[in-house]
Amino acid sequence: MSRDPAVSARLWWRGGLALLLSWAVAGPGEARTTARQQPSAPVVVELFTAQGCGECASANGWASRLSGNSTAIVLTYPVDYWDYLGWKDTWAKPAFTHRQRLYRTRLGLRDVYTPQFVVDGRVAIAGTNLVAVARAVAAREPAPTGPEVTLDRSARRAVVSGGTIPQGGAEVWLIRFDPREQAVIVASGENKGAVMRGRNVVKELVRLGPWTGRSRIYELPPAAAPHHRSVVMVQGLRRQGVLGVGRN
Repeated sequence: MSRDPAVSARLWWRGGLALLLSWAVAGPGEARTTARQQPSAPVVVELFTAQGCGECASANGWASRLSGNSTAIVLTYPVDYWDYLGWKDTWAKPAFTHRQRLYRTRLGLRDVYTPQFVVDGRVAIAGTNLVAVARAVAAREPAPTGPEVTLDRSARRAVVSGGTIPQGGAEVWLIRFDPREQAVIVASGENKGAVMRGRNVVKELVRLGPWTGRSRIYELPPAAAPHHRSVVMVQGLRRQGVLGVGRN
């Protein structure tokens, strides 16, 4: 007998989330020290979600837990294509939907869906399959020729080192997010009456320009709010994914 995916996710959450989460972001690096050193750069985990999505609550909760680990950069992008059901997502921006559709093209996906995780810009996984997401986080490989990215404490300047340009080119992004947990009571649509929570909700997504392989300093605009955190990411235009990332 098949089981509703949302129910399965809740049961799995209660029984084994803490163990799986610790395995995903810490344990495998220790278990595989004979094969390679654990990468020093944090893994970038992007979640595409929506307040009106009936199966997104569990994925939001998993991302919130993962955001507390220093080895991961978790970014939550609320998309706007669920608004047609009668509830306008209060966090969504068209730019986030566009970013998800770019992944559809770059990763050769048939379509976009929510919840959806993208790990290091290289692999997309259904957000209802949290076990597969955790395994992808644990198994990620660092970019072999990626640049080093550093931000100053005020997040007004970023330094991107030189490196090898991947085939197809690369670009530099500034992402700003709210690290606090946010909650919204959904008044209509599929999640009517539910409280949807999110952490690390992205507030700004700015393309700084192409990465030419040469070292460069970027002067960054001030954040919209003093508590917002900043990430600067160098990303390949094809399947190479995240090449380098820095945060304040």
